[in-house]
Amino acid sequence: MRLESCVASFFLLLTLSDAAVTSRILNRLTAGSNYLTTQQLWFNQTLDHFSPYDHRQFAQRYYEFLDHFQLPNGPIFLKICGESACNGISNDYISVLAKKFGAAVVSLEHRYYGKSSPFNSLTTENLKYLSSKQALFDLAVFRQYYQESLNAKLNRSNVENPWFVFGISYPGALSAWFRLKFPHLTCGSLASSAVVLAVYNFTEFDQQIGVSAGPECKAALQEVNQLVEQKLTMNGQALKALFAAAELKIDADFLYFLADAAVIAFQYGNPDTLCSPLIQAKKNGADLVDAYATFVKDYFLGSFGISVQTYNQQHLKSTALNDDSSDRLWWFQVCTEVAYFQVAPSNDSIRSSKVDTRYHLDLCKNVFGEGIYPDVDGTNIYYGGTKIAGSKIIFTNGSQDPWRHASKQTSSTEMPSYIVTCHNCGHGTDLRGCPQAPLSPEGDAKNCSSPEAVHKVRQQIIDHIDLWLSQCQALDV
Repeated sequence: MRLESCVASFFLLLTLSDAAVTSRILNRLTAGSNYLTTQQLWFNQTLDHFSPYDHRQFAQRYYEFLDHFQLPNGPIFLKICGESACNGISNDYISVLAKKFGAAVVSLEHRYYGKSSPFNSLTTENLKYLSSKQALFDLAVFRQYYQESLNAKLNRSNVENPWFVFGISYPGALSAWFRLKFPHLTCGSLASSAVVLAVYNFTEFDQQIGVSAGPECKAALQEVNQLVEQKLTMNGQALKALFAAAELKIDADFLYFLADAAVIAFQYGNPDTLCSPLIQAKKNGADLVDAYATFVKDYFLGSFGISVQTYNQQHLKSTALNDDSSDRLWWFQVCTEVAYFQVAPSNDSIRSSKVDTRYHLDLCKNVFGEGIYPDVDGTNIYYGGTKIAGSKIIFTNGSQDPWRHASKQTSSTEMPSYIVTCHNCGHGTDLRGCPQAPLSPEGDAKNCSSPEAVHKVRQQIIDHIDLWLSQCQALDV
């Protein structure tokens, strides 16, 4: 985990700081204390990359980890941050890859999120520069800035280190799109659980939850939903209080909250935490609603750490800039670009049928005003969706993850795609290990039901990175 001592002192001089300065839950995980670094660095970013007249800038936060960097020509791994505050570089499997390839790791906070907000107020008007297109240009500009800064520190010019881009979930999509739009700036990309397909009515999401749950757990969840809908009409406030969600005045917000609680168990590799007590309660003739409420309070709100206000439209309407702003920000991206409306399928649904298209459209209108509508067709035309015409992009997905149906699951020579298959293989398993939350240091796969399935895909990733980096370096000779 350490470089040779003869190089260590040089890193003190090489710190590149020139200034002092998701469901609703797509990918908002933090790594607790498991960070490679939390040392904040800053640089000035262009606000609007598409205007030749607007030259405003804002301070954007980033991080660097140099412990494994092989000077001076080692690769640079760009780890993309997404739809939440980026508080450091988490210690997942990228740290293992960095050590193996002698790479520096850098990570840029997504515009508007965390401490990288261009504005002090998040009005709908001020959010007009929040988009994946602007974020991709942010990454390109940052990549050039960092390379030039490194060259200056090494007293050289016109030298390019080989770069490789990584991302999970929405950042996984950004990773794929970065290679698509800026192939000259990276040797390749790993797009883990990459949601590259914008989906208007995402019924496959709920259907995958049913498959991942298995027949017994699925039936229990469906019964819970039926009982909840009945109780909601009789004494809604008492029911919401049972789930510690009395603040959710809109019934459909409450029903979305309950649906997401189940989703998270499968999405992040903890299916038995949900299914075992539910199946047991059903066998014992116990109250299924009480059993589900215990799961929601102990796991979803407890150990996983979700706040009920994430589902409260009054909270989403708040334009104040604070630690909870990511809820409003991600919904803006949902309501303008990608949708991912997790509506109930017409048949055999697990979630309530009240979580429908109209609910989502009304939410977008209520939170952001008239005229806000997800341009799903425009997004897929611009990037290609699952027909993305890229090269040297690795796509990976976990077998139990509902988001994989918005990813590229067909493989080709130029864009290999792998499914990591196991009982608790969810969102970003190839980089996070099992479970995916809480994070296992270095993405340890020992707690996956099939560690070998993870190791096999990881070896494929290593082989592709090795090949594509060597091809990059050969071009620079």
